[in-house]
This record gives sequence, C-alpha cells and structure tokens, in this order.
Amino acid sequence: MTATQSATTRKTTTLKVKKDASKLLTDDHNKVKKIFKEFEELSKKSDAKGKEELVAQICKELTVHAQLEEEIFYPAVRAAINDDDLMNEAMVEHAEAKDLIAQIQSMAASDSMYDAKVTVLSENIIHHVEEEETEMFPKAKKSDMDLEKLGLEMAKRKEALMED
Repeated sequence: MTATQSATTRKTTTLKVKKDASKLLTDDHNKVKKIFKEFEELSKKSDAKGKEELVAQICKELTVHAQLEEEIFYPAVRAAINDDDLMNEAMVEHAEAKDLIAQIQSMAASDSMYDAKVTVLSENIIHHVEEEETEMFPKAKKSDMDLEKLGLEMAKRKEALMED
C-alpha cells in the first residue's frame, strides 16, 4: 500500500466512525494524559532525547486540540449553553497552555526548567480537562447541539491539522 493509499484509507476510516464531539475530545484528553505519564517515567530515567520526542508529540496534540476547540467546538457550545463564564475560563486556560507550550518548545530537555514547565503544563491540562468533562460536556449534551455533526466536522479538521 502506498503512502497516499494509506492516508486515503485512514481518512475514510476516521470519517466512517461516528463520534460525537465530546467523545472525540475525550479521546484526545486520554491520549495526552497517557503521553504525560510516559514523560514522567522518562524524567525519572533522565532520557533527554526521549523526553524531547514525547514533548514534541504533546505540544502538537495540544496545539491541534486547542485549535479544534477554539475554531469549532467552543463557538458552538457558547451559543448553545449560555455560560460565558465557563467558556471564557476555558479560553484563558488555552492561552496559558499556549504560552507554556511556546516556552517549552524554545527549550532543550537539558534546561533546568524543562521538566518543571512540562509538569505545570500537565497539571494545567488535567485541570482544564476535568472542567470540560464534568461541566462543559454535560451542558453541551443537554443542549440541542448536534454533537455528531460537530464531531464529524472536527474529525475532518483534525485530519487536516495533523497533516500540517
């Protein structure tokens, strides 16, 4: 199978899977939490190269995830649930995460602050995820939003962003 055929198969497979938007985002949350745990293990072993590779993956996943939420999910949820405080807090948390990501990406794993910044990013993301999954997602599900249609739109956009 060629790379093009593989990419086409992957796209077709993803688009056939019906996931509502909250499920797609929860899957992303679980993936990133798992990668953060792997980072913790590598930190104990002082594996700088391994840490840099994992952190690059974390940063890419979080950047794409945040872009999906900001472009597609948050505007739809904001319109549907009428909770500006919750949505504004989520946007502030995204801005903080983006700032930390930029700082981390400008550092080497050997930097004395590297592990600390990744740890703080992890803690902030876990807090953010908890709020989304326990407050925002339930409100979105109770609204009249079409979460499956939104999920499909987000899956398409995510594929495009991950290819960049």
